[in-house]
Amino acid sequence: MTLSELVAVTHTTFAERESDAPDDIIVRLSMGDRAAIGEVYDMHHGAVRAFARRLVGEDAAAEDLLHQVFVSLPQAVKGYRGEASLRTFLISVAVNHARHHVRSAARRRFAMERYEREPQQVEGDPELMARRRELSRALARCLDALPLEQRVAFVLCEVEERTSSEVAKIVGAPEGTVRTRLFHAKKKLRELLEKEGVR
Repeated sequence: MTLSELVAVTHTTFAERESDAPDDIIVRLSMGDRAAIGEVYDMHHGAVRAFARRLVGEDAAAEDLLHQVFVSLPQAVKGYRGEASLRTFLISVAVNHARHHVRSAARRRFAMERYEREPQQVEGDPELMARRRELSRALARCLDALPLEQRVAFVLCEVEERTSSEVAKIVGAPEGTVRTRLFHAKKKLRELLEKEGVR
């Protein structure tokens, strides 16, 4: 099984595409307007939560990261220049807050795996479902082993299907750097997955 096929097994289409906020909302956000924060949350929390979940691999840590993004928004939005959509900017804020979450989520995920209880599948081939769960867990474990920059590049490019140009704006790095990080992430993931017995 190729890395692309493995990602497809665990992939959720990033259906919610970029949508811009009303013009006045940035000003209101920078003033700490709670209603504006609520509006932005309503518009974009799903995309930010999905990214956080893919990055840290655990619901509780993803919720913590999501909370941190929106709590810091009035201060963070002062750096918003309008060059990307507000949703893309929020993802970049999540990336900036991710270091602590990534480390602690990796530790918790490893510890909790033994106790994980999967919901019962009511339809489908039980063997296939078990195989998919194991593949998903293997990919998550291998993602945990990547440096944060490579993990971010992989999640944004391969899972959320963003272009390297979009990702470059989100992470504040040249597009070539994003491609290099993605290349190294895929190479390392292949090696780690082979060690896990996934081919």
